Amino acid sequence: MTISAIMTVAQWLSPAYPLGSFAYSHGLETTIEAGWVRDGATLEKWLQDVLTDGSGRADATLLGAAYMALDHAELMEIDATGRAFASSQERLRESLHQGAAFARTTSAVSDIDVPEVMFPVAFGWAAAWVGVPLSIAAPMYLHAFASNIVMACVRLMPLGQTAAQSIIKNLIPICEETARATSSASLDDLYSNTFLSDIAAMRHEVHQPRLFQA
Repeated sequence: MTISAIMTVAQWLSPAYPLGSFAYSHGLETTIEAGWVRDGATLEKWLQDVLTDGSGRADATLLGAAYMALDHAELMEIDATGRAFASSQERLRESLHQGAAFARTTSAVSDIDVPEVMFPVAFGWAAAWVGVPLSIAAPMYLHAFASNIVMACVRLMPLGQTAAQSIIKNLIPICEETARATSSASLDDLYSNTFLSDIAAMRHEVHQPRLFQA
């Protein structure tokens, strides 16, 4: 591992990288409208659950499996499993759109052959390629995942920038814990128990008008 490799992963997760992540609230738009998330405290608790028992944990499991994949055939099997486990059409589209954008940009600016698969699958494959340990790549991914949702909520509810950064900081140990918990997980360990989060994503599919794609 080199400093350059870590900086490369940081670049991939930066808002400057053209993934279109800013267009997604991960269902928080309908969550806030329903009153399930009302302020900074309820948002932080919601994201803790998503990271430890929901789509965040599922993404980390897929990321780890892709990191360990030996070839493209195995990678495509991991992607197929991830698609089958997606809780809603909108969640799947969110991951596929970002994964395709990541694959196109990363393949264009580097020598990494990244197929257009779900985002955590593409990211895990690319992170292994540059040699960043999974113990670093996974929590960085989860931190960026949570940060994007928090910043979407700044546009959706009375949540200032300072409060948003405090939430993101408080979620760092949760990201580390989830990354450790899934470091040796297999696809047999893939699950999500955050049912309200999944329901919010399903509701968002037909929600009009709306600010975010998902």
